[in-house]
Amino acid sequence: MKHVFTSLTAIFATVGYLGAAGVANAVPASAPKPNILLIIADDLGYGDVQCLNPERGKIPTPDLDRLAAQGMTFTDAHSGSSVCTPTRYGLLTGRYAWRTRLQAGVLDGGNDEPLIAADRLTVAGFLRQHGYYTACIGKWHLGFQSNAKPDPSGSKGGFGSRGLPQGARILDGPLTRGFDYFWGCSNARTMSSVIENDQVVEMLPTVEMLPRLIDRVVDQIGARAADAKSGRPFFLYVPLTSPHTPIVPAPAWQGKSPLGPYGDFVMQTDAGVGRILAALDEHGLADETLVIFTSDNGCSPQAGTAKLEADGHFASASYRGYKSDIWEGGHRVPFFVRWPGRVQPGAHCDRLVCLTDLLATCAEILNLPLPATAGEDSVSFLPALIGGADVPPRQAVVHHSIQGRFSLREGPWKLNFCAGSGGWGAPSDAAAASQGLPTWQLYNLATDPAETVNLHDAKSEEIIRLSAILAQTIAQGRSTPGPPCPNDVPVRSPFQPSGKTRKSPAQ
Repeated sequence: MKHVFTSLTAIFATVGYLGAAGVANAVPASAPKPNILLIIADDLGYGDVQCLNPERGKIPTPDLDRLAAQGMTFTDAHSGSSVCTPTRYGLLTGRYAWRTRLQAGVLDGGNDEPLIAADRLTVAGFLRQHGYYTACIGKWHLGFQSNAKPDPSGSKGGFGSRGLPQGARILDGPLTRGFDYFWGCSNARTMSSVIENDQVVEMLPTVEMLPRLIDRVVDQIGARAADAKSGRPFFLYVPLTSPHTPIVPAPAWQGKSPLGPYGDFVMQTDAGVGRILAALDEHGLADETLVIFTSDNGCSPQAGTAKLEADGHFASASYRGYKSDIWEGGHRVPFFVRWPGRVQPGAHCDRLVCLTDLLATCAEILNLPLPATAGEDSVSFLPALIGGADVPPRQAVVHHSIQGRFSLREGPWKLNFCAGSGGWGAPSDAAAASQGLPTWQLYNLATDPAETVNLHDAKSEEIIRLSAILAQTIAQGRSTPGPPCPNDVPVRSPFQPSGKTRKSPAQ
């Protein structure tokens, strides 16, 4: 550890980490503002989409495959975390969630203090400031409180599986974080409580949530069509509730897949995306709408991944790990972008992208600057979309696991600051420690994308260099150009070993 910090000054001078964030005026100022439709699935693995995993994927996803063919496929895109709440925070704020009080796990979902600070600029808030109508339809899971009396049996003062009662009002919810309209639920455990704007309006059987959610999105597109055509674009954020547990495919979808209920639920999710895209076509909005589809993290082991693999379906494709883990399967996600007239159909991009990059991308699309205190970890991927090959790509991404373990990715190099999975996968950090494995794991993803050969003992110089980049990213409060910003609370050090393991050369 001492070696890391005594080397920081020299490394910071040469690594060039805080480089340019993007290219100015990539879109002409006179260009019309596109509608922006962002669909994010819940626990959909990279390998669950057929076109991304043709050799080891057994679930048909024709609508997502069609979307990919109509736009650009990013093959190296990552969620900000390997679990739900922190990824959603990063997506909407352009900031890593480990800079907040949530440095491991997720919010309980029943009665939490909002994770997004009231004065924090969100994608929705930014776009609304500049003429957009903004709506969120789906799963929030970023915290709000309520005027309802908590269930004594609910964890952390929450409401347990019953959710909020009908008629309850929520406080500091999506309408206070940049959205004009909200319809949905808090999280998967409380999805029976359907919230519209700031009130619980009905109790819904869980099997009905996804169909109703898709219906509401389709209705919203129809309701906004006239305004969109007359000059007021929309930002529609659609955080789906599927295929997260409970795995509840509708009766019409049961038995459709050869892989049981999970396969059925993925197929239903795919068809839901197809319905949303068809609504854009129906209302003549497809050509004026930028569509992004992605997932909040990898597939959950609770989907029965061992059985799925035995049946020939690998939800993480060739990558190691699943939801919760620091390995690629935990956070490498599907990422498709369709923008007719701007993005070349059938294109592929291997640039490194993080879901925190949405805010900077929206700002660049509108040719507008972000405040210095917003989007601290957001790098525009607009140049990749419209052919800015001369613009340096994002240089590094910080990954984070459910247990709060860090990983730093730069170019082909990935340094995992834990001995095991950092999550639910085997070996756990404790098991890896008991086996005497190295404290950290270093992989070259260009030659070893499955993270099978730990180069810890052979590449000490890379370990020192990558450690320094992470240390700087934490200390500066940002990973983009600009003045240092404070983290909300002190960040738990990534350099502490998780057990009695062999020490890294940087320690």
